Amino acid sequence: MGTRVVVRYRIEGGFTDALGPLRERDANTCTVETKRGLVVVPLDAVVAAKPVPPPPEKSARAERRQL
Repeated sequence: MGTRVVVRYRIEGGFTDALGPLRERDANTCTVETKRGLVVVPLDAVVAAKPVPPPPEKSARAERRQL
């Protein structure tokens, strides 16, 4: 647990993503800690999931904005 992941899952009317550290997984759900808080995703709604690298450091973001 703790690996940064992106989970794409079905919602009414389409799809959405949860991005952040994986906090919990059981037989029916996975829990991702997003910027907006914990998101509990039913595994039967998941269409794709993968680990992702850590976000860039804040200084790198600021440099990119200046370019």
